[in-house]
Amino acid sequence: MTSGQTEIWHNPRCTKSRNATAFLDEAGVEYSVRRYLDEPPTVDELRAVLRRLGAEPWDITRTGEQIAKDLGLSGWGRTPADRDRWIAALAEHPKLIQRPIVLTADGGAVVARDDAALRELG
Repeated sequence: MTSGQTEIWHNPRCTKSRNATAFLDEAGVEYSVRRYLDEPPTVDELRAVLRRLGAEPWDITRTGEQIAKDLGLSGWGRTPADRDRWIAALAEHPKLIQRPIVLTADGGAVVARDDAALRELG
């Protein structure tokens, strides 16, 4: 992640992710694209993004994915003691990460899954 630049964790096959890049383009925001499925975030990067989001790892987990079912995520605890396990699963299986995540140049972050979240960027 480049300091001082907006970055989007993007999956070009995802409509919500494409909508977010279109929003950024229309708003004239300069940004870099990270295809997080091809370049998965590290555990440390996930920790930093979670801090910026003010979220827990289970808040940004796509629990409907088959891998989530295979891992039994629905039965995992959601306490501070469980954070590392969730973060490790996200790092190992980036498909579980909600998309898109936009990391703003000013240090903010948002999971930009809808228009309301996108407006938070603006």
